Formats: sequence, C-alpha cells, structure tokens
Amino acid sequence: MISLKGVVKSFGATRILNGIDLEVPTGQRIALIGSNGAGKTTLFRCLLGEYTHEGAVLVGGRDPRRDRTDVLRLVGFVPQVAPRLEMPVAALMRYVADVTGGRVEDIEAIAARMGLDVAPIRGRAFVKLSGGMKQKLLIALALGRPTRLLILDEPAANLDPAARAVLFDLLAERSEVTMIISSHRIDEIAALVNRVIELEHGRIILDDTVTDAGALGSTFVVRLTTARDEPSFARAAREWGLEETGEGAWAGSVAGPDRLRFLGFVARHAGLVRGFSLDEDTASQGGERRALASSP
Repeated sequence: MISLKGVVKSFGATRILNGIDLEVPTGQRIALIGSNGAGKTTLFRCLLGEYTHEGAVLVGGRDPRRDRTDVLRLVGFVPQVAPRLEMPVAALMRYVADVTGGRVEDIEAIAARMGLDVAPIRGRAFVKLSGGMKQKLLIALALGRPTRLLILDEPAANLDPAARAVLFDLLAERSEVTMIISSHRIDEIAALVNRVIELEHGRIILDDTVTDAGALGSTFVVRLTTARDEPSFARAAREWGLEETGEGAWAGSVAGPDRLRFLGFVARHAGLVRGFSLDEDTASQGGERRALASSP
C-alpha cells in the first residue's frame, strides 16, 4: 500500500526527514510515535503529495505528487491542525462526497456517532466552528467515505472523552483498512495497531511488528540510558519496575501486554532518553533473546 525509499525533506537548512525507507503492506495498522519535531507530520504531508522531496513515495502504486487526485481518493486524512476553510459545512460535505464517490448521508451518520448534529451548522463556515466541532467533522469526512488508507495525525485532539471512545470504536470497525495513526497516547491506540514505528530527528529508530504471541506470553528486557537526571522520569521509571544501575542507566522488564504502553512512555521522554533497547526474553524457553527495538 505504501512504499518510501530514501525520502529526504528539508526546509531551508533544516532537514526534517533524513532518508526514510518504509514498506507498509495493505491492511497493516501502524502507530507512528516520536517527540514533537521528529518528522511525523512532514511524513504524512509527503504521503499526501503536499511536499516536494528527495527519494520515492508511492501510495497504492501511485506517486502522490504526480497522481495526487487519484491518491487522495484512496486516503481518509485527519490533520493535527484543522485547515482554515471558509466553505460552509454543507458544501464541504457535498464536495468530499462528490470527489470520493461517497454519500453525504454517511458522513452525517459518522458525525452523529461522534456527537455532532450537523443540521444546525449546515450553513456555518467550517472556520467558524469550535475546535471540538471541527475535529468531529474532520473525522466524519475521513471515515464517512470509501477509503483504503487512513492517515490520522493526533485524531483525538480536541475531543471530549465520550467522542474519543467513539473514535476508537469506529477505527476498530475498519480492520480491513490500512492505517497510520500518530498519537502521543499510545495506550489509547494499542488495541488498534499491529506495528509501532518511532521517528526521531527524521530517522526511523524503532520498527516493531506486534504479534499476538509476543503480546500475550512474552517478557521484554529493557535497558535505557538518560542524558541527565530528571526526577519526574525517575519516578515514572520506578513505577514501571525499572532500577537505576548507575550513570543514568536503567534496567528492568516489561510484560508483553504492556509493551505498547511502555513504548509510549519512552516516546514521551524522547528528548531525555539517550539510548534504549527492548529485547524479547526467550532464554527461559531455551531460545535466544531477540532484539525488537533499539536506538543509539
């Protein structure tokens, strides 16, 4: 479904993506994690054909820059920041339905499930909606139409708890659709994904395929080092059962079902963590320990 080879994107002298190689088969569901500025949104924008770049990007076998209209018909996209659209809500829904071959009724149905009644706001400009209303409508526009790929950039931002729960239910119902979801709360999307990719400084530093066997029965050995002492990190690390072994080094183990939540904890402290490894411990079963994740 998605292929990136040697993708580099710079803004002026600042390199945001630094040689991304990535293959995403149809039906895979990816959690894309990383600190602010790691390159997640820029990667999404390259997939959508919005940026020129070095290297090759294909979505559904098509170049998003050359065949942008065809690619966008395949993709449901929820941006992190709502666009400033002056178009009235009714016209926006009709436009998306016409372009994608969908139905306005289906978009309205998703909006209703999200807790948004579009009837009173049909004539209102999108830009005049509240933050929560914008987010619910953007989700409805992405999910209420035929799509083969969902790209979701912090989709739960600005949502109330009830709407967040409905969003994750809606995504769980689309098990056949390829998804890439960026979120700072990986615990919320852990049940939805089967692969975790972490970006840092424009590079992939973690690529972990989640298997049922690994999630249920395994234990993972953790080793990480921090660049400096940080009391809040130390408290959280100890809550995870990690022990400080000296010179900013920590070690411990994490149960398989908690692995994605732990990766989220590491991602939230990406600016502090200097080195990190997560190894599946199969030694007790007579096997060799397999490294699943590491960063320099």
